[in-house]
Amino acid sequence: MSRRKQLVEEYFDTAPLDDDWNPRYNIAPTQPVPVIRQHPKEPVRQLSMMKWGLVPSWAKDTSGAARMINARSETASTKPAFRDPVRFRRCLIPADAFYEWKRTATSKQPYCFEVNDGELFALAGLWDGWKDANGTWVKTCSILTTTPNAVTSAVHDRMPVVLDRESYDLWLDPGMHNVAAISEVLKPCDARLMRCYPVSTRINHVANDDEECSRPVEIAETQNRLFA
Repeated sequence: MSRRKQLVEEYFDTAPLDDDWNPRYNIAPTQPVPVIRQHPKEPVRQLSMMKWGLVPSWAKDTSGAARMINARSETASTKPAFRDPVRFRRCLIPADAFYEWKRTATSKQPYCFEVNDGELFALAGLWDGWKDANGTWVKTCSILTTTPNAVTSAVHDRMPVVLDRESYDLWLDPGMHNVAAISEVLKPCDARLMRCYPVSTRINHVANDDEECSRPVEIAETQNRLFA
């Protein structure tokens, strides 16, 4: 068991995950991510792996998954793909950082965002199950976004919903179907808790998945490191 996996299980008070997994620094759409759900009948949080990019249960195939990695929190409850997950299939997606890209005159510069100096946090997620032609269930998820705070607005016009720790139980509660009450927790993270810094454009290539992806760099350096 990796130390990071143990930290996630302890921080979120989940049952142990049988499958082992290693820390990731560059997760691309449709790849597996750790997801935390509440057991529907027992007071137990469950940790599992799902593919990032929601496939609705009624979809004909998985071709649209890469376009469903995010859902706007303001309108998710009105969209066919997210309407039921908002009410019945909510989850936490643990992370210790996320990336956004700022457009420049010639390219896009990636930035890494952290909360409380790199501590673990939870993104508000939705999940669904889709059955393939062989009858095998495929579990997928999406991350809810909201308006940016003062830290993220300098880079991007949206940001993922970083949930307050005291909101975890409400968000995961399988008996809570009141969309208005749930939506109250979908707000921008307190900017005073966040920091951001530029990272290498190595992050633009999914094959690069190591600590180097999240290390701070001088912006002038990044132009020379794209293919490092």
